[in-house]
Amino acid sequence: MARVLLLFLCFLLAAAHLLPPAEAARFACRATGGAARCHALVGYTPRNATTLVDVMSLFQVRSFRYLLSANGLPLSTPPSRPVPAGATVRVRFACSCSSGHGASTHRPLYRVGPGDGLDAIARGVFDGLVTYKEIAAANNISDPNAIQVGQELYIPLPCSCDDVGGEAVVHYAHVVASGSSVSAIAEEFGTKEETLMTLNGISDPKSLQAGQVLDVPLRACSSSISNTSMDHGLRVSNGSYILTANNCVLCSCSSSSWQLDCHPTKGISSSVCPAATCGDTPLGNSSSSTVCESTTCTYAGYTNTSSFNILTTLTTQSLCNDAGAPLPQPSDGLSLQSRVQWAYFAAVLSISISMALLGLVL
Repeated sequence: MARVLLLFLCFLLAAAHLLPPAEAARFACRATGGAARCHALVGYTPRNATTLVDVMSLFQVRSFRYLLSANGLPLSTPPSRPVPAGATVRVRFACSCSSGHGASTHRPLYRVGPGDGLDAIARGVFDGLVTYKEIAAANNISDPNAIQVGQELYIPLPCSCDDVGGEAVVHYAHVVASGSSVSAIAEEFGTKEETLMTLNGISDPKSLQAGQVLDVPLRACSSSISNTSMDHGLRVSNGSYILTANNCVLCSCSSSSWQLDCHPTKGISSSVCPAATCGDTPLGNSSSSTVCESTTCTYAGYTNTSSFNILTTLTTQSLCNDAGAPLPQPSDGLSLQSRVQWAYFAAVLSISISMALLGLVL
């Protein structure tokens, strides 16, 4: 009897493994022209323990700093930092839109190894962010069983560049966990249940399936970046930051103000980065303030044609309500960009001291 029960359990496990995965969403993207290209995010949850540098390699992220900034990690974070099994890492990538849908731009590429199959690559390697059918279609493969060891496959990650509800957002591909719900996901990512359902074509919230890939719109901070800037359209979501202007400027987003907060990146040589000031006021500093107003030198983009220049503008922020009473100010300690930059500065200082001591020893 025990043997029969054991065989029955094995059959159930095998059957569950053979169940088709939830259909991965093709995110709608109707943006055209320059707006049809942007940066998007996916949430990658490895089944086995790994490291940040391995995630970077898998998704072919161009710079380790991109991975750190997408996750709000200090620039001093080592590439060998462990990523436990089941932990989610956000990966930023270039997205382009065509024929009403968005997909990652030519990356990542995956080289087929011994024993690999399209379904195993889709679900096992890339956490179900795509389906084997989508990989086959993107690579013009008519027979999914006919892939060859050493063959290079383009993995079309889902994405979008569209505004949502008239607001700029960063689209995030989220793989639904077992036992989750539309309302819980909406609360976790700071959006509305109705928005998620409309964006993903969900008519009944009870129809949500584990493994389903949802297009989650993350609100982006507004900015003063000029339409003529090289990084026009830069979007940064809450809890993350971006290095821009040839890594000379670090911009972060906080839900306390929903304004892009940019400062010169600490540790970058002044000989590499041009001055970023509004007259005598450095970028990110206040030039003057009254009881109800604060004037700040804000980032307005950069040019890199005849010469490399960082653009700035003076922005006035109201500190009082209509009745003249002071608005409540956030008191959460150091801001994200301050924590990141001080950690980076500390790492650079530590390396400099170590090299100096080594020189003395030698």
